[in-house]
Amino acid sequence: MTSSPTAQASPASGRVQRKRGRRIQEILAAAAELFGERGYDAVSLEDVAERLDVTKGSLYYYFSSKDELGTAAIETLGNEWTARLEEHLVATEGTPTTQLRALIHEHVTIAVRDYPAALRLFLMPREWPDAQRERIKDLRQRHDQLFRRLVEAGVESGEFTVTGVDTVLQCMHAAMSQAPLWCADLTGKAQQHAVAELADTLMMLVGINPEAE
Repeated sequence: MTSSPTAQASPASGRVQRKRGRRIQEILAAAAELFGERGYDAVSLEDVAERLDVTKGSLYYYFSSKDELGTAAIETLGNEWTARLEEHLVATEGTPTTQLRALIHEHVTIAVRDYPAALRLFLMPREWPDAQRERIKDLRQRHDQLFRRLVEAGVESGEFTVTGVDTVLQCMHAAMSQAPLWCADLTGKAQQHAVAELADTLMMLVGINPEAE
């Protein structure tokens, strides 16, 4: 029995698709870092191409404009980051105290280890065009809900004592957003210790003293 042309071509086609997918991820990561470092208006496709050491023309093979690239970077980073937190939360059993600390720790770890520069693109939505700014707000709300649900659950169960849920979340997010800066010069065990210490400190916002646990 002779294989069809489609069946014969499928392995090569799969390799091409995987290579294309990896290339797109590299472009998006570089773009997200640049947008985070410089702001949307200060970044051009030439800047992204230079960061990747490729020609500007090669970027047009994947993205037709800076707006399209910016939107893709926002969507990819925002969805991937939140999905990783959601998966981590599902895998973490226990009380709101246990889950909230694990969530904070995972968020800070991702920020410090994986996206130290790109995180900032979600902190300055006013600098983005309207469409991308609205998408950033949507992704931030989805992200915020993970923390909000746990804080509210802890307050309801009596585990947490807060001055106000909104105030706690604002302080928590503000501190976590600075973690890459604080940990920029740390590596190995020193970085791990700093992340753990920050998680313990932020748990005190909900009235949990790590020494009393």
